[in-house]
Amino acid sequence: MSETNTIQSGNKMGIQPVRKLILTMGIPMICSMVVQALYNIIDSYFVSQIPKIADQAMNALTLAFPIQMLMVAVGVGTGVGVNALISRFLGQKEFETVNKTTGNAIFLGICTYIVFFLFGIFGLNAYLRSQSSNALVLHLGTQYLSICVFLSFGVILSMVYEKLLQSTGKTLQTTVAQLAGALANIFLDPVLIFGWFGLPVMGISGAAYATVIGQMVTLALNMFFHYFYNPEIKNGVRYLKPQKDIILHIYQIGIPAIILQALMSFMTYGVNIILAGISENYVTAYGVYYKIQQFAFFAGFGLNNALIPLVAYNYGKGDKQRVRDSIKYGTLDTVILLGICMIVMEIFANPLASIFALSPEIIAICVQAMKIIVTGFLFAGVNIALQGIFQALGKGMYSLIVSLIRMVLVDLPLAWLFIRFASDPSLTFWAFPIAELCAAIVAWLMYRSVKKEIGL
Repeated sequence: MSETNTIQSGNKMGIQPVRKLILTMGIPMICSMVVQALYNIIDSYFVSQIPKIADQAMNALTLAFPIQMLMVAVGVGTGVGVNALISRFLGQKEFETVNKTTGNAIFLGICTYIVFFLFGIFGLNAYLRSQSSNALVLHLGTQYLSICVFLSFGVILSMVYEKLLQSTGKTLQTTVAQLAGALANIFLDPVLIFGWFGLPVMGISGAAYATVIGQMVTLALNMFFHYFYNPEIKNGVRYLKPQKDIILHIYQIGIPAIILQALMSFMTYGVNIILAGISENYVTAYGVYYKIQQFAFFAGFGLNNALIPLVAYNYGKGDKQRVRDSIKYGTLDTVILLGICMIVMEIFANPLASIFALSPEIIAICVQAMKIIVTGFLFAGVNIALQGIFQALGKGMYSLIVSLIRMVLVDLPLAWLFIRFASDPSLTFWAFPIAELCAAIVAWLMYRSVKKEIGL
């Protein structure tokens, strides 16, 4: 125990300058999250090169995307709960609780995989048919999504192990693991899709296999780093035994985070259905835009992931000045980052959309969407930062409220109304920046209340 105490007394989250910590922890996490966004972009790029069926194949990926996001949502949300709890328990020097929390996190990851495996058997066809009646699109979507779901243990468990590493400040290792998985995906996509090196041509199935293999590479490396380079956490089979109180604690924080992430999936699914009322081209164009947007939002979530353990650790330690500094600099940096992304996407909307070999109509719609939706990125930066702060302070329900406003309560009704009554279908895309503005106002009011409540 004395050795562990010695390790803990030097934990960088409690002693290094806050602004430096946000950058040194945040930059690797930003890289990690951006690399994660590469998976769908890479698949989409190579799938758009498939002769004769590029538009239909891209539409199939768009329909499959919400379920892929949902898998990420459950993995990330569970990890957020684990991350915040472990960081807090380390700050309080409750080391045995840290070890039990780790084991229960792995157990929950395995249970999550089983649930998605069963969805692949019983729910996949009904899900795809709810969004399209095009026989070719449904066939391609089934090929792609079934592989991603049945082999989803890689993506789900890799995120659990990633959060275990991030909870002790080991962000460089998670970045290495993410990068290795992305590189494997980049290499395997053309090899498996187009049948290079004498392999059979697999088409859209090859894109799915490349994705899951890349996720497995990330999982293997995260497990290696955790078991051999994470001495602040002890591991053992006995810690895998589920404990009701620990699981409840994980999900007190994690369920709002899961719902927060899952709302992105629900929103995309809802938008797909709404835009299908115009044409399949609008569905495909929005899907392309959303995957480009992920680079910006995932970068913001990278800073969010650095902010959560930093705020949680110092809050558990009782150092309110470091909590205040973490909140101030974390929010400022997130807004600046999203502002830079807004400028880049506004200026380079056409070249970014033209990366994909799609029809001119789809590219034009995608450019329209990009130029309109990015106007809300500054408000999105405020929302992303404050959501992470709420999670770190044990106010996960506030994060959920902000997400509901951003992704369901404002944008989906507005999008439906614009499509139904506006003369120009592209006006539908204004629903998203309006939703971000409404959410930012509510988030700031709730933060002021939390600040007063805990005496910051």
